[in-house]
Amino acid sequence: MLTIAGSASLFAQSEKEAARRFDVVTGNNLYCAGFVQIEPMYTAPRDIANRANKVVGSYNEQDGYYFGQNKLLLVNGGSDKGVKVGDLFSVVRPRGEIESRWSHKGRLGVYVQEVGVVQVTKVKDEVSVVRVASSCEMMMLGDLLVPYEKRSSAKYQLRPSLDLFAEPSGKAVGRIIFARDGQEMVTRDQIVFVDLGMEDHLAQGDYVTVYRPLGKGNIVNVEFDETVSARDEGFQSDVYRGGKFSNQAGRKYGSSADRKVVTSENAKGYRPKGLRKVVGEGMVVSVKERTATVVITRTAQEIHTGDWVEIQ
Repeated sequence: MLTIAGSASLFAQSEKEAARRFDVVTGNNLYCAGFVQIEPMYTAPRDIANRANKVVGSYNEQDGYYFGQNKLLLVNGGSDKGVKVGDLFSVVRPRGEIESRWSHKGRLGVYVQEVGVVQVTKVKDEVSVVRVASSCEMMMLGDLLVPYEKRSSAKYQLRPSLDLFAEPSGKAVGRIIFARDGQEMVTRDQIVFVDLGMEDHLAQGDYVTVYRPLGKGNIVNVEFDETVSARDEGFQSDVYRGGKFSNQAGRKYGSSADRKVVTSENAKGYRPKGLRKVVGEGMVVSVKERTATVVITRTAQEIHTGDWVEIQ
């Protein structure tokens, strides 16, 4: 028979699990993350650009160059292109070809910034009036319109603890080529772009491990050695110095005092190759031919552009 205490415990556990069933990707990470794609956007040549749907005017265009929430804009697509009242369009802004020092894949594509969503309120022959329904960034004349696609996120799932020294999975490995808004250090819930894509059998909702090889150097560059000579200055008393067995005295190879001092750099030089540390984890928001957009879900420390990623 189930006791009252046992029943309450199960109820509490059920509530806890239900609370965890939320979307991993929320807010502007879902519709404003951006992407990198090989396929060119309609910016040139002129004949193609003129056929593209784009923002060509605004009711308040005489007052400035930027347009936000609820502003009325004009787009160069009307009944001639089958536009109807109520239609939704995503507004995007190509930012240029990606050139990354971290990737060895060659051409990765064009970075496309997602600016927001507009809804058609009035349709004419060759133009339509749209209202800014949601904005990730201020819109500008010349921004492009693409068909709106409803998106969903993978649900939160209970995952194993982050193994800081996890072994390689053996799957495809890439790099973080850059982060949204040009950040160089990112943390949880922020967006990065990696040079892994469909060609690497990566899919939306997949998880990637973010790691960093353990090198031979040190990011700390101090003015003094990690150990000191017994006769070095710097102690509080000129009489009672540390002596050769103080906790700052040099470590020696073997028993002879004239042997070489052991340093951390020496130790790093003789350890096995391939050592690495895991610095975080991310989930794929969207995936293109050669790249993917990833949201950072867990971190052990700050994550940098250039860090390595591996499909789990």
